[in-house]
Amino acid sequence: MKGNEERTGDEDFENLSRCKKGDIDAFELLVKKYQKRMLNIAYRVIGDYEDACEVVQDAFVSAYKNIKDFREQSRFSTWLYTIVVNLSRNRLKQIKTEFQHVEYSIDDPLITDDAGIKVEPVSGNPSALEILERKEIQQKVQECINSLDNEYREVIVLRDIQGFPYDEISNMLNIPEGTVKSRLFRARETLKESLKKMIGDL
Repeated sequence: MKGNEERTGDEDFENLSRCKKGDIDAFELLVKKYQKRMLNIAYRVIGDYEDACEVVQDAFVSAYKNIKDFREQSRFSTWLYTIVVNLSRNRLKQIKTEFQHVEYSIDDPLITDDAGIKVEPVSGNPSALEILERKEIQQKVQECINSLDNEYREVIVLRDIQGFPYDEISNMLNIPEGTVKSRLFRARETLKESLKKMIGDL
């Protein structure tokens, strides 16, 4: 009973029920709700904006096609983010196989604190130099994240950047919570060392 109560209390429950009956408008509401955070996850894991956009689009297509098979044993958001993580993982493997090198431009989008993605305005309160410096730091941080092994990159993105609880990360990656914590510790230590080498003490 408790599981049913939790699912009924989930704010996605109504839209999810409508989606299972073929209501496209309800699915669009879910897309609007989750697309920014999904894009943030994909971008941080993959390190390339265009690839991340493609992954998120594929994830929504996959979710829509399989929504009737969603058993509601976990939160809808967890299921959705799991799809994104898996597709991001596959895309990253494909990129590495193709030996692509990610190039950065000062026109690349920035990840905002509220998990949105925006392009810095040409003019505004911060000076052009301040914006450039901020971009350069973010690019270096992302480069350090990109240098992590996939298993470490995933946990640091999901925990430290996205703020997911350990149990949800455990479900998404299908690994024990203890493994999540140990990978996270190693990821943080490796990232700290990489940042020191690239940026110096912050």
